Amino acid sequence: MDDRQRMRASDADRQEVIERLRTALDEGRLKMEEYLQRMGLASEAVTYGDLAPLCADLPETGSVARRGPEAPPAAPRAAYPRAAPQAAAVSRRGFAGLPAPLKVLWTIWGAIVSVNLVVWVLVSATTAHLIYPWPLWVAGPWGAVLLAVSVSVTQARRGGQPR
Repeated sequence: MDDRQRMRASDADRQEVIERLRTALDEGRLKMEEYLQRMGLASEAVTYGDLAPLCADLPETGSVARRGPEAPPAAPRAAYPRAAPQAAAVSRRGFAGLPAPLKVLWTIWGAIVSVNLVVWVLVSATTAHLIYPWPLWVAGPWGAVLLAVSVSVTQARRGGQPR
Protein backbone atom coordinates (compact mmCIF):
# COMPACT_ATOMS: atom_id res chain seq x y z
CA MET A 1 0.00 0.00 0.00
CA ASP A 2 1.22 3.48 -0.84
CA ASP A 3 2.48 5.53 2.13
CA ARG A 4 0.21 8.38 1.05
CA GLN A 5 -2.82 6.12 1.50
CA ARG A 6 -1.95 5.71 5.19
CA MET A 7 -1.36 9.42 5.81
CA ARG A 8 -3.96 11.15 7.99
CA ALA A 9 -6.39 13.42 6.13
CA SER A 10 -7.17 16.93 7.33
CA ASP A 11 -10.55 18.59 7.75
CA ALA A 12 -9.83 20.56 4.57
CA ASP A 13 -9.20 17.30 2.68
CA ARG A 14 -12.50 15.85 3.88
CA GLN A 15 -14.33 19.07 2.96
CA GLU A 16 -12.86 19.01 -0.55
CA VAL A 17 -14.09 15.46 -1.11
CA ILE A 18 -17.55 16.47 0.14
CA GLU A 19 -17.55 19.41 -2.30
CA ARG A 20 -16.60 17.05 -5.12
CA LEU A 21 -19.43 14.72 -4.14
CA ARG A 22 -21.85 17.68 -4.05
CA THR A 23 -20.79 18.60 -7.59
CA ALA A 24 -21.40 15.02 -8.71
CA LEU A 25 -24.85 15.15 -7.10
CA ASP A 26 -25.63 18.43 -8.87
CA GLU A 27 -24.54 16.92 -12.20
CA GLY A 28 -26.76 13.86 -11.64
CA ARG A 29 -23.87 11.42 -11.27
CA LEU A 30 -24.95 10.39 -7.77
CA LYS A 31 -28.35 9.70 -6.25
CA MET A 32 -29.20 11.47 -3.01
CA GLU A 33 -28.82 8.24 -1.00
CA GLU A 34 -25.35 7.63 -2.48
CA TYR A 35 -24.36 11.23 -1.81
CA LEU A 36 -25.49 11.09 1.83
CA GLN A 37 -23.74 7.77 2.40
CA ARG A 38 -20.48 8.93 0.82
CA MET A 39 -20.66 12.29 2.59
CA GLY A 40 -20.98 10.49 5.93
CA LEU A 41 -18.01 8.28 5.10
CA ALA A 42 -15.98 11.32 4.03
CA SER A 43 -16.64 13.20 7.24
CA GLU A 44 -15.57 10.16 9.28
CA ALA A 45 -12.50 9.37 7.12
CA VAL A 46 -9.17 9.25 8.90
CA THR A 47 -6.67 8.65 6.08
CA TYR A 48 -6.33 9.47 2.40
CA GLY A 49 -6.95 5.77 1.78
CA ASP A 50 -10.41 6.22 3.35
CA LEU A 51 -11.15 9.21 1.09
CA ALA A 52 -9.83 7.83 -2.22
CA PRO A 53 -12.59 5.27 -2.96
CA LEU A 54 -15.34 7.84 -2.39
CA CYS A 55 -14.49 9.70 -5.62
CA ALA A 56 -12.76 6.93 -7.58
CA ASP A 57 -15.73 6.38 -9.90
CA LEU A 58 -16.32 10.11 -10.53
CA PRO A 59 -14.67 12.17 -13.27
CA GLU A 60 -12.09 14.72 -12.12
CA THR A 61 -14.11 17.85 -13.03
CA GLY A 62 -16.87 19.02 -15.32
CA SER A 63 -19.41 17.14 -17.34
CA VAL A 64 -19.18 14.98 -20.45
CA ALA A 65 -20.55 17.86 -22.53
CA ARG A 66 -17.45 19.93 -21.80
CA ARG A 67 -15.07 17.07 -22.71
CA GLY A 68 -16.97 16.01 -25.79
CA PRO A 69 -18.73 12.69 -26.29
CA GLU A 70 -15.82 11.04 -28.16
CA ALA A 71 -13.43 11.38 -25.26
CA PRO A 72 -12.73 8.01 -23.63
CA PRO A 73 -13.47 7.90 -19.94
CA ALA A 74 -10.47 8.63 -17.82
CA ALA A 75 -9.11 5.76 -15.77
CA PRO A 76 -10.22 6.12 -12.17
CA ARG A 77 -7.47 7.46 -10.05
CA ALA A 78 -7.13 7.86 -6.35
CA ALA A 79 -8.57 11.09 -5.05
CA TYR A 80 -5.91 12.99 -3.20
CA PRO A 81 -7.64 16.17 -2.23
CA ARG A 82 -5.70 19.36 -2.45
CA ALA A 83 -5.45 21.35 0.71
CA ALA A 84 -8.03 24.16 0.77
CA PRO A 85 -7.55 27.27 2.86
CA GLN A 86 -8.39 26.32 6.41
CA ALA A 87 -10.47 29.45 7.02
CA ALA A 88 -12.82 28.54 4.16
CA ALA A 89 -13.19 24.98 5.43
CA VAL A 90 -13.91 26.13 8.99
CA SER A 91 -16.52 28.65 7.90
CA ARG A 92 -18.38 26.01 5.86
CA ARG A 93 -18.34 23.32 8.55
CA GLY A 94 -20.49 24.71 11.36
CA PHE A 95 -23.11 22.22 12.51
CA ALA A 96 -22.02 19.64 9.92
CA GLY A 97 -18.58 19.36 11.51
CA LEU A 98 -19.88 18.25 14.89
CA PRO A 99 -19.89 14.61 16.00
CA ALA A 100 -23.26 12.85 15.73
CA PRO A 101 -24.04 12.86 19.49
CA LEU A 102 -23.65 16.64 19.62
CA LYS A 103 -25.86 17.04 16.54
CA VAL A 104 -28.52 15.00 18.34
CA LEU A 105 -28.20 17.13 21.48
CA TRP A 106 -28.46 20.37 19.46
CA THR A 107 -31.54 19.01 17.68
CA ILE A 108 -33.19 18.06 20.97
CA TRP A 109 -32.34 21.46 22.45
CA GLY A 110 -33.80 23.22 19.40
CA ALA A 111 -37.00 21.19 19.56
CA ILE A 112 -37.48 21.86 23.28
CA VAL A 113 -36.82 25.58 22.88
CA SER A 114 -39.22 25.72 19.91
CA VAL A 115 -42.02 24.06 21.88
CA ASN A 116 -41.48 26.41 24.81
CA LEU A 117 -41.49 29.46 22.54
CA VAL A 118 -44.73 28.35 20.86
CA VAL A 119 -46.38 27.85 24.26
CA TRP A 120 -45.17 31.27 25.43
CA VAL A 121 -46.42 32.99 22.25
CA LEU A 122 -49.81 31.25 22.50
CA VAL A 123 -50.23 32.17 26.16
CA SER A 124 -49.21 35.77 25.47
CA ALA A 125 -51.58 35.99 22.50
CA THR A 126 -54.58 34.46 24.28
CA THR A 127 -54.21 36.59 27.41
CA ALA A 128 -53.55 39.74 25.36
CA HIS A 129 -50.59 40.50 27.65
CA LEU A 130 -46.93 40.07 26.96
CA ILE A 131 -45.96 37.75 29.81
CA TYR A 132 -42.50 37.21 31.28
CA PRO A 133 -40.25 35.51 28.65
CA TRP A 134 -39.66 32.35 30.67
CA PRO A 135 -38.43 30.32 27.64
CA LEU A 136 -35.16 32.22 28.00
CA TRP A 137 -34.49 30.18 31.14
CA VAL A 138 -34.91 27.01 29.13
CA ALA A 139 -32.87 28.15 26.12
CA GLY A 140 -30.14 30.22 27.75
CA PRO A 141 -28.33 28.10 30.33
CA TRP A 142 -28.64 24.80 28.48
CA GLY A 143 -27.74 26.44 25.17
CA ALA A 144 -24.66 27.98 26.77
CA VAL A 145 -23.56 24.63 28.20
CA LEU A 146 -24.12 22.92 24.86
CA LEU A 147 -22.22 25.66 23.03
CA ALA A 148 -19.28 25.36 25.44
CA VAL A 149 -19.17 21.59 24.96
CA SER A 150 -19.40 21.95 21.17
CA VAL A 151 -16.57 24.47 21.03
CA SER A 152 -14.41 22.31 23.30
CA VAL A 153 -14.99 19.19 21.21
CA THR A 154 -14.34 21.07 17.97
CA GLN A 155 -11.06 22.46 19.34
CA ALA A 156 -10.01 19.03 20.63
CA ARG A 157 -10.72 17.42 17.24
CA ARG A 158 -8.52 19.99 15.54
CA GLY A 159 -5.77 19.40 18.06
CA GLY A 160 -5.76 23.02 19.17
CA GLN A 161 -6.19 24.60 22.54
CA PRO A 162 -9.40 26.56 23.32
CA ARG A 163 -8.78 30.28 23.13
